[in-house]
Amino acid sequence: MDYLPPPHHDEPEPQPVRRPAGALATAGAAILAFVVKFKFALLLGLKLLAPSWTFLVSLWLYVAFFGWRLAIVVMLVLLAHELGHYAAFRAYGLPVRLPAFVPFLGAFTAGTPPDNLEHDANIALAGPLTGMGLAAVCLAVGLAYHDRFWFACADLSAFLNLFNLIPMPPFDGGRIIAAVWPPLWFGGFVLFVAFAVAFHIPILFVAIVGLLGLPSFLASWRGKRDPRAASMTFAARVRVSGWYLATLLGLLFVLARAHAGLTPESGATIW
Repeated sequence: MDYLPPPHHDEPEPQPVRRPAGALATAGAAILAFVVKFKFALLLGLKLLAPSWTFLVSLWLYVAFFGWRLAIVVMLVLLAHELGHYAAFRAYGLPVRLPAFVPFLGAFTAGTPPDNLEHDANIALAGPLTGMGLAAVCLAVGLAYHDRFWFACADLSAFLNLFNLIPMPPFDGGRIIAAVWPPLWFGGFVLFVAFAVAFHIPILFVAIVGLLGLPSFLASWRGKRDPRAASMTFAARVRVSGWYLATLLGLLFVLARAHAGLTPESGATIW
C-alpha cells in the first residue's frame, strides 16, 4: 500500500474587484480613439451610405414590379443621368449632394444653384447629355452585335431623357428654358399633357408633376422673374437654345435608330 500524504489546504488568493464603471470608461475611451483616428473614413462612409438606401429601395421596388433585368437598366439610366448633374455642379465648384432616388418618380440631385443662369441651364442639360451618351453607347453595342437587348437599353435611355427635356418645370427642360424665355413653359405643359395621354401615363404621376411645377408657373403668370435673368445676354440665350436643340435632336436620332433595331423576332424577348 502506497503512502498518501495528507491533503494540503492552500489559502485562496484574493480576487481583484471588478469595477463596471472602469470597464465602461475603458470601452468608451477605445471607441472615442477609434472615431478620432478613423474620422474621415467614417464620415465618408456615412456620406455614401446616406443616399444609397434610396437607390436600393427603388431597385427593390422596380425588381418587384418589372423584373430584375429591366429594373437594373432603369436604375443605371437614372444613375447616369443624375451623375451628369452631379459632375456639372462639381465642375462649377458648387456644393452638391449625391443623387437620391424616388421610386416610380425618378431621382434628383440637390445642389447650390449658381449665380449665373446660363450655368444653371448647363447643369440641367448635363443630365440629358449624359443620358444621350449612355444611349449612344448602348446603340453602338446593339449595332455591333445585333442584340435586341442593347437596342432596348438605348431606346429606354433616349426615351426617358427626351421625356425629361419637356420644357416645363420640374423637368430639366423647364430649367433650361427658364434661361431662354419662361413663357415657353405653358407650351411645354400642353406638350406634357399630350405626352401623358398618348403614352397612358398614370394620372397620379401627372398630378404630382403638376403640383411640383405649380409654384414656378404661378410666379411666371404673376410676372415674377428670376433675378439672374438680368445678366443673361442674347448670346448666352442662343448658346443655351443651341445646346438644348442639339441634345433634343441627338436623343431623337438615337431613339429612331434603336426602334429600327427592335425588329420582331420569333420567340425573342428583351427583358
